[in-house]
This record gives sequence, C-alpha cells and structure tokens, in this order.
Amino acid sequence: MKAKINVILTITFLAIQIANAQTDLELITTTLNDYIEGTANGEPDKLKKAFHKDFNLYTITSDSLWIRSGREYISNVKKGEKNNRKGRIISIDYEKDAGIAKAEIIIPNWRIYIDYFLLLKIKGEWKIVHKSYTWREYPKSEK
Repeated sequence: MKAKINVILTITFLAIQIANAQTDLELITTTLNDYIEGTANGEPDKLKKAFHKDFNLYTITSDSLWIRSGREYISNVKKGEKNNRKGRIISIDYEKDAGIAKAEIIIPNWRIYIDYFLLLKIKGEWKIVHKSYTWREYPKSEK
C-alpha cells in the first residue's frame, strides 16, 4: 500500500511540474506576443506589460554600442498607430525564473529585425528585461 501511495505522489508531483512548465512557456509566449502586437498595432500598454520598467535596448550603430531606454522606446509607439510589421517567435528557452527568446520582425520592403530577449520571472510574471537586436535589408527578390 505504501508503494502505491509513493507512486501516486510521484506521478502527481511530476504532473504538477509538467503543468507548471507549460504554464511558464505560455506566459513567456504571451509576454513576447504583447511585445510583437504592441509594436505592430500601436498599443503602448501591451509594451508596458511585456517590459520590465528598467529594461533597455542594445544594438550596434556605426560600430558603436547604442543603448536606448525602454521608456524612450515605448514613448515612440503611438497609440492606435498600426504599421505593417509582422513578427514571429523563433525560440524560447528558460529555466526556473530566467529565460531567453528570439523573434523575427519583418517590415516588408525595408528591413528584417532579429530580436534577442532576456526574460525574468518577477512576482509570477515574465518580463523582458533586456533586448538586443540587429537587422538586415529586406531581400530585393521579395520586394
């Protein structure tokens, strides 16, 4: 009888762990989609949900590191101003309360951005705390 109880407890514990892992993956996906949809649809409130208040963006411009504050970035998104950006999540990896993700943002006939995110789970919510990005020209053959 004791062995059966131990097996049931073990299975229950594993089921809870799997459920929590799925929940975290879903929460991270929601955070990333808030970023993608917020920038595409002119929804700064979604960006505020996705980003930690102290987050910054990093890229290279003219061979120099360029750092922008998240507040500045969000302030450039005008409420209700939609654009033709198309985003997709490429990958997500996480452990406990830290994660990384990669997304592609296509702006047709102009650029393709690749975004790399560091995420942390703070008080039960996944937040983007760091975004590094690069871009390449939109291929002429697809214009």
